[in-house]
Amino acid sequence: MYQKDLFKNKVALVTGGRSGIGYGIAKQFLQLGAKVMICSRKEELLKTAAEELAAFGACAYHPCDIRKTEDIQALADQINTVFGRLDILVNNAGGQFPSPAEMINEKGWSAVINNNLNGTFYVTSQMFKSFFAPQNSGVIVNITANVYRGFPGMAHTGAARAGVENLTKTLAQEWASFGVRINAIAPGTIESSGLDTYSPEIQQQFEEGRKANLMGRFGSVEDVSNAVMFYAGPMSSYISGTCLYVDGCEHLGNDRMGLLRTMRAAIAEKKKS
Repeated sequence: MYQKDLFKNKVALVTGGRSGIGYGIAKQFLQLGAKVMICSRKEELLKTAAEELAAFGACAYHPCDIRKTEDIQALADQINTVFGRLDILVNNAGGQFPSPAEMINEKGWSAVINNNLNGTFYVTSQMFKSFFAPQNSGVIVNITANVYRGFPGMAHTGAARAGVENLTKTLAQEWASFGVRINAIAPGTIESSGLDTYSPEIQQQFEEGRKANLMGRFGSVEDVSNAVMFYAGPMSSYISGTCLYVDGCEHLGNDRMGLLRTMRAAIAEKKKS
């Protein structure tokens, strides 16, 4: 679908690029000619990912906790040292845990908001100041989540991701005069390493969700990365401030309460034992 040199002479930063969706996005950028910087918190795993990705093109890495502005400044400095510019930012890093809203404590709430919302803003702001504003050009793609009808069972990440979607619309307007485009992608349930982090009960609920999906399947990492390539490339040059749901119609047609029901049933069973 895409020309092999689509992103020739372009530099992309993919946060959370060492695994899952982020790894797939970084790989496709490299295959289409871009130079790529990946970042995440765990340096050893990040280094391994970068070495694997180097088989597809010029890939560098730098450890970064997106909740810490000093780490982000160091990341921007490293990008400037290694590549001298940045053309594309993909805000993919994030994290959350499933929980009924009434059981989320202050620490858990703050951790998810800091990572998914604050971290996204901190990285975006720094890359704008360091690269996009001086260059008078840049593309930003924010990876959010299916929060179209709320996110029962993950109120904290639902709130954070909704905030990112609104931030996308706001910055698209504020920064249009700087030649910056910014869009968001909201994946549904994606077959990636991220699913392995959930309990067997929740994974079983995911399988029920797969059967209920109107397209009869979960998404692939490639489904998401293909959408990122579209937003990052010239074919979307007149598109900004939008959110694309990549979810097999999940945001319109599925039961949003399955995850919460599964957790509450597991909690009730533990109380009996």
